[in-house]
Parts: sequence; structure tokens; C-alpha cells
Amino acid sequence: MKKINIIIVLAILMLPTTTLGISTRVPGNKHADFDPLVDLSVSLEIQAIRYLAIDDLQTFPKNKGNNTPSLYLTVFINNQEFTSPVWENMKYIYNPGWTATLNVPDDVENVTITLQLWSNETEAVPYDLSPDLDDTDVTITYSIKTGHWTGDDSIGDASGYGRLCGCDDGTIYGPDRDCELWFSITQNDFDNDHIPYWIEVNTLGTDPEVDDTTSDPDTDDIPTYWEYHWGYPPLTANDFENIDPDGDSINNIEEYLTSEWFSDPYRKDIFVEMDIMGEGPNGEKTYFPENSKELIMTALDKQNIIYHLDMGDMGGYEVIPFADDLSRDDLVQIYNTYFLHGNQNNWRRGVFHYGLVVYDAGITGYTYLSNAYQITSSHLEEKTKKLFLKEDIIYASGYLHELGHTLAFWQIPGHSRLSAYPWQIGWWWAHSYRSCMNYGWTYLIVDYSDGSRRTPDLNDWERIDYSAFEDDWW
Repeated sequence: MKKINIIIVLAILMLPTTTLGISTRVPGNKHADFDPLVDLSVSLEIQAIRYLAIDDLQTFPKNKGNNTPSLYLTVFINNQEFTSPVWENMKYIYNPGWTATLNVPDDVENVTITLQLWSNETEAVPYDLSPDLDDTDVTITYSIKTGHWTGDDSIGDASGYGRLCGCDDGTIYGPDRDCELWFSITQNDFDNDHIPYWIEVNTLGTDPEVDDTTSDPDTDDIPTYWEYHWGYPPLTANDFENIDPDGDSINNIEEYLTSEWFSDPYRKDIFVEMDIMGEGPNGEKTYFPENSKELIMTALDKQNIIYHLDMGDMGGYEVIPFADDLSRDDLVQIYNTYFLHGNQNNWRRGVFHYGLVVYDAGITGYTYLSNAYQITSSHLEEKTKKLFLKEDIIYASGYLHELGHTLAFWQIPGHSRLSAYPWQIGWWWAHSYRSCMNYGWTYLIVDYSDGSRRTPDLNDWERIDYSAFEDDWW
């Protein structure tokens, strides 16, 4: 009888612990399995890659070729190597659809991730993603305990969380093969709310088997996941309407509403809705080049001021009826009808600037209000016929110039019809102010000035008033 009992006990002990309903955690070590509900894997998803080299902002000569690299990534997760496809001859790679995933130990908190960006030339050449002047690649430590990461990218850093920028080493205007890269890091999670098991059980007290993505237990109008992701206590109510840590005049309620478009509450964002005029009765066509958007984005993104232009993918963009010789009053009416849609409390009013492209708006062609401006396609098309001017730069420079007025660039050296041409004395006096706000540089460059030259040069980047567009004046 004793032999039978011993055999039964041994048989039971040999059964898998999950069959017995016994925790696989080692007694006395609560960190032995950070998530007993799943076998943990960590995934790095690449969302976008953009080439930031200064070549694209040069105007002369008109037929100068652009440096267009063929890029690919090498990623190491816990020393396991992953290599992406080669994106051939592409400076701007959106939604590449590439993810590196590795099964990781469930009982080791930290996962080390290294990213390297290369150009597929005769010999592989590194492209710069690093904030370190002496390095080009990036190393990140991801915690499966918290779902956050630190290292060369972290919450609150200059370039933003989930974004790398080679210009962060100070080489904004140097030939440094600078690029920006957008990414996310996630781990598999039983309830798919991207809040790790350990945090739910040991810190938040929420149920790791219930999706908390949209829950709002503290009733402060922002869901649990967004608050946790950005380091706010999700169970304590915050006055998010009056919290704006990056000072870009987009409060945290608005940051949440724009989060699907990669806004960051700790890094400045500028949102612009573009509307464009429809075709005229005689075939008049209003036009804005796709690459002009990229040039503006590059100029601002290099400064870690992220430019988001809504050309139909952020809930805006309207084709307005054709009209010619539009006045300032017409712009007010169009703004109220096609941007606000008659709702003065439209939440987009506090987030988006409004930049209209029309066919013809009279002699000057350009008008701006506190939060709205227009450029004239027919005027810009005339400028493209000049020998040394590039179409993409002409449109981008004009659009960025008018945006500058909604950023409070009003008193500007060279912003005079007496400073627009080399035969005018004002052109020579103001030429050191190398900004598209200066008529002597408008249509030649897509950039604001950094104030590094002789008087009357100004540092536009430091004098941006992000709240100016919130005012209503016509």
C-alpha cells in the first residue's frame, strides 16, 4: 500500500505545474515571470523613415541632382540580428510594413535593442540616427515590466518618444547623412491594451485580462492607455485641458485627440490643414506639389518641431468651389465654412492652422489672418518659368512664409517690396537674414533663419509664438 501511495505522489509531482494550477513563479521571487498569461515576445515596428540631408534645400543650379539613397535597417534585439528589405531610391518611406519580433525570456526585465540605418551602396554606408556626435546607431533598453524604454530614446527627449533624429547631435546644417525614424516597441499582452501584466497587477490594480485601452476610471477625458504611455497616473484625475508641457499651445486633451498622427505632449507639433481650390470654368487648375510638403516637413522636423500637413488623412482637406480675385473677407468666409464648418467651438480650431491654396487672389495673391493664410497657385506657376527657380521649392517656400505669419512673424527684416531684388538697397541690407520670411530669400529656400549671421539676422526658431494662432483677429 505504501508503494502505491509513493508511486501516486511521484506521478503527481511529475505533472506540469500548469496542470496542477500551481504558479510557475519561484517562491520568494515575484519577478520570476513578468507575465504568466503569455509567452513574451517583443516587437519593434518601423513606422516611417525620412532622409533629412540639406541637399534638398539647395536651389542652384536648377538641374542639380538630389541625393536619393537606398536605405535598409539592421536591428539587434538581445543580440539577435534582423535585416529589413532595401527601400530602393526612396528618401521618404511611410508605412513600410516591417517589424522585427523576438521571443524573450519571461523572467528577465530588460531587452536591449540596437538600430542601424544603412545605405545600400557599393559598400554599406551608415546613416545617422543618433543624438551622439560620435555615433550613428541607437541603443534602447526596453522593460517588459513597464512597457517603457530608455537610452538613446526616452519620454521627454528632444526628438520625441518613438522618434529618432540624427540632427540631435547638432549637425542640423552639416553633411552628416541625418535621417529621422519613427517606431514603436510593444510586447504581446493577453488583453491587448499594451499595459504590461506586471504594471496592471502590482501598480495600477487593474485586471490584466480586461482591455483598458479606452477605459477612463479617473474621468479626466483621457483613456488609461494614453496616460500610462506618457507617464501620467491613469487613476488620478488631471486637468489636461490646462496642461501643455511642451509649450506648443496644444494642450494634453488635444494631444490625445491627435495621437494617431504621432503627436507628442513633450515635443512641439505644428498641425496645418490644407484646402485647395477646384478647377475653374476654363480649365484653371490649382496645384500644390507633393514634394513641397516634404521640404517643409524636413525644415521643421530637423529642429524637432514636427510638421503635420493634413492633405486628407487627418480628417480635414476640402476642395472649395472655384473663384478668382479672392479678398481678405473671402478668406474669412472660406475659413468659417470649410475649416470650422460653421462651428466656432470646433476642436480643430485650437490645433490646426489653416493654409488655403487658391488659383488667383488678385495682385498680391497672398493673405493671412491670425490662423489662416492663402497662397496663389497661378502666381507661383509664373515663378517656375524663371531659370534658376525650382517648382517644389517655390511652393514650399511660399507656403512656409505664410505659415510664419500665424507663428507671429510680423516685424521682419526684408519683408518689404523694396527688399525683394538685388538692385534694391533693402535687399543688400537684409540679405543676412537667411529666412523664407525675407522677400530676398522667399522662393529660394525652404527654411527659417537661425540668427547666426550679421545684423539684422534673427533666430526665427527661438521667436516662434506657438499661441499666436489661438487669437481671433481679422
